[in-house]
Amino acid sequence: MLPGRLSWVPLLLALGVGSGGGSEGGGGSSRRRRLLAAKVNKHKPWIETSYHGVITENNDTVILDPPLVALDKDAPVPFAGEICAFKIHGQELPFEAVVLNKTSGEGRLRAKSPIDCELQKEYTFIIQAYDCGAGPLDTAWKKSHKAVVHIQVKDVNEFAPAFKEPAYKAVVTEGKIYDSILQVEAVDEDCSPQYSQICNYEIVTTDVPFAIDRNGNIRNTEKLSYDKQHQYEILVTAYDCGQKPAAQDTLVQVDVKPVCKPGWQDWTKRIEYQPGSGSVPLFPGIHLETCDGAVSSIQLTTELQTNYIGKGCDRETYSEKSLQKLCGASSGIIDLLPSPSAASNWTAGLLVDSSEMIFKFDGRQGAKVPDGIVPKNLTDQFTITMWMKHGPSPSVRAEKETILCNSDKTEMNRHHYALYVHNCRLVFLLRKDFDQADTFRPAEFHWKLDQICDKEWHYYVINVEFPVVTLYMDGATYEPYLVTNDWPIHPSHIAMQLTVGACWQGGEVTKPRFAQFFHGSLASLTIRPGKMESQKVISCLQACKEGLDINSLESLGQGIKYHFNPSQSVLVMEGDDIGNINRALQKVSYINSRQFPTAGVRHLKVSSKVQCFGEDVCISIPDVDAYVMVLQAMEPQITLRGTDRLWRPAAQFESARGVALFPDIKIVSTFAKAEAPGDLTPTGTGASWVAAPKSAVLEEMLHNLDFCDILVLGGDLDPRQECLELNHSELHQRHLDATNSTAGYSIYGVGSMSRYEQVLRHIRYRNWRPASLESRRFRIKCSELNGRYTSNEFNLEVSLLHEVRVSDNEHVNHLIVQPPFLQSVQHPEARTSVQRSSVVPSIATVIIIISVCMLVFVVAMGVYRVRITHQHFAQETEAAKEAEMDWDDSALTITVNPMEKHEAPGHREEETEEEEEAEDDISSSSSDSDASDEEEVEGGVGRGRHGQSEARQAQLEWDDSTLPY
Repeated sequence: MLPGRLSWVPLLLALGVGSGGGSEGGGGSSRRRRLLAAKVNKHKPWIETSYHGVITENNDTVILDPPLVALDKDAPVPFAGEICAFKIHGQELPFEAVVLNKTSGEGRLRAKSPIDCELQKEYTFIIQAYDCGAGPLDTAWKKSHKAVVHIQVKDVNEFAPAFKEPAYKAVVTEGKIYDSILQVEAVDEDCSPQYSQICNYEIVTTDVPFAIDRNGNIRNTEKLSYDKQHQYEILVTAYDCGQKPAAQDTLVQVDVKPVCKPGWQDWTKRIEYQPGSGSVPLFPGIHLETCDGAVSSIQLTTELQTNYIGKGCDRETYSEKSLQKLCGASSGIIDLLPSPSAASNWTAGLLVDSSEMIFKFDGRQGAKVPDGIVPKNLTDQFTITMWMKHGPSPSVRAEKETILCNSDKTEMNRHHYALYVHNCRLVFLLRKDFDQADTFRPAEFHWKLDQICDKEWHYYVINVEFPVVTLYMDGATYEPYLVTNDWPIHPSHIAMQLTVGACWQGGEVTKPRFAQFFHGSLASLTIRPGKMESQKVISCLQACKEGLDINSLESLGQGIKYHFNPSQSVLVMEGDDIGNINRALQKVSYINSRQFPTAGVRHLKVSSKVQCFGEDVCISIPDVDAYVMVLQAMEPQITLRGTDRLWRPAAQFESARGVALFPDIKIVSTFAKAEAPGDLTPTGTGASWVAAPKSAVLEEMLHNLDFCDILVLGGDLDPRQECLELNHSELHQRHLDATNSTAGYSIYGVGSMSRYEQVLRHIRYRNWRPASLESRRFRIKCSELNGRYTSNEFNLEVSLLHEVRVSDNEHVNHLIVQPPFLQSVQHPEARTSVQRSSVVPSIATVIIIISVCMLVFVVAMGVYRVRITHQHFAQETEAAKEAEMDWDDSALTITVNPMEKHEAPGHREEETEEEEEAEDDISSSSSDSDASDEEEVEGGVGRGRHGQSEARQAQLEWDDSTLPY
């Protein structure tokens, strides 16, 4: 083709030159060239009408379909048949077209700069082809028609998927299978569908009960349990369609919510109670969940279960007599179940819980009450009280279970009066004698109560005002539902036997025995002849020291109704607003007013009954089962202190008042309290510092005592010559009782420690024949709560103070008898003169040397021993002064010491000042001891005579020449 095209050139040139002519000059030549070119370049280039191209981003090569080729019919004419350019129409297009071969018309489309698919995915523009015109310098080229070029940018997977949210959270209800719990979503910044779409999601965390689909929906593969796991945390990743994973996994948190169950929320099962804390709220944050139920009213019953604590709750464990006095009951009570002792030994064989004075009867035991304890014939007025815990009869055929029975001791089997349980009924039998009335009279009184067989403690009081008999149970009054009449008992001279826990069958059997045994527990079984118990005393005796309480009754609101049972162990509240009910229950508290409560568990139960609008009961609320843990109280250490050794003269033992044994007794109760750590102190040789350990600090505690025993050691008292005495007015003023025997003195009753101190200080010992008395020893031991806390054993020794009589012709000092372990101190001059006058002259020199040696020792220790002697002697002489005891010194010969005449006045004054100083020390030390008012008065009388003795002592000296050193 190229040779063909070149063959046309000479021809065209010849034609151009011939037609132009030379005469026309340059202008004609130019016109001729145009004419020639028009004749030569007759056709426009031709290209396809549209092109489709593809370019990969970040590349410059465009692949067109069809290829970019321009054709010209003027070929093979040079220039006119050649393609010189491709022109792109459009603004700021990142492409250009270049001619690869002018003759063939081939071209290429390429990018001028890197193409980013994310900025623009497609380009559309116009392109035209231009031929080269008629010659190399000719600009009259022809252009083809406009062709549309559509270029698509091919994407590169350069971006990783990214989740729209950094974390996802969902809440599900336990026990359900969800099709979709939540949906996670990731995006990709790539432009193509292949790389910008997410084709897959995957859970990265293993061993979780969840799955995810291609669209990011998460579901659970099994039913979730709130009790098993409250929350799940899983990691999820995403993949685009190019299988490129997400750069960062997302966290999905799934909370498991329990199935909405109506019930009480936010309460603690264990509530600790520190003794002395007062009223402590039980459920300060409790509230009711009704699951959107339309509640019209709600009733709550809060019960404190203490049936296994003592007598049904934390009651004071004093003796029944002490409790009767505390509650203001009149005297005359007879305890039929006393604690076993020497004076009351008929309960020794019974099963007993000594800490609570509870007697347990297993159906095989009974106790005989000795004759004389209870009057033979009761009057028309008397009272029987008891604590009883009883359950249903263990046998199929229920028999009588005797609590108290007075029956014939021999020959016959008549029951004069009895208290027993039969078929869960309480029956009281009272048969009158013929000598009282010969008429048909009430004899049996029956009460039918569920509490008799509920295996819980209850307090029973039977008031008899014949023919009316009234039962009080836990403070509430119950009339008998059945009263049967009977004839009086025929008169006889058969003795009667009173028994507890069974009935004595003395006749109608081959061998007398117990029958109708009781199964259960009894405590504080008493009888008071001739007196009925008042309602106030009954309420006090059965009152409990622990129970439920409500803090701030005023804030309960008018919409809350509440009711306590008598012992405050059950509280019932009712209201129609859940918010008010919640606040009311939050104010319920536990209180224990005992100073030393019984440690252990108290069970709590809150039962609820909810009513909805138009229905009786719409939802069921589970009970709240909790417990109060009463912690151990700080145990007191009861300490008795005082003078543990006394010397008294014979005259004081023989006097009508006797010797006060414990004039300065002191009762102190303390408890150990841990002290906070002290300052930091260095330890060891290094530079380390540690906190000082906690140290126990003793703090004094005031509480009651219930008995103090003064025991005689070394043999009982001989009633023919000695005894212990106590003025009964001292007991009555302080509401205490006492028993006296040759073995000692027992003071009992609930009273403060100061009351017991005052009574013990008035205990006196008398001995009509003190000459035979060498020493007598006593021991005191006190108790609180029937021996739960006991004191130390305080021992006292009392000895006879022997008088020493001294007579001397020259010098006899005023003699005051001293205890054997004290030695007198005298002036050296006086002692030397006495020795000189009483020895043989032949050994005078030896005696003088010995005296000089002794003088050195006596002078050195003189002042010190004077003080010590006076301090020891003051304690022994104080009691003698209080007893108004004057020394009988008629047998003493008193002379004036001649040495006093030669003493300088200054020396006498110094000696007097020294003695006064010693006397001040004695008075200050003796003022620390406590004495009763009566003893203080007696001491005031004695001080006058003591002053006279001091005046004489200032002028006289001891003559101890006959006393051994």
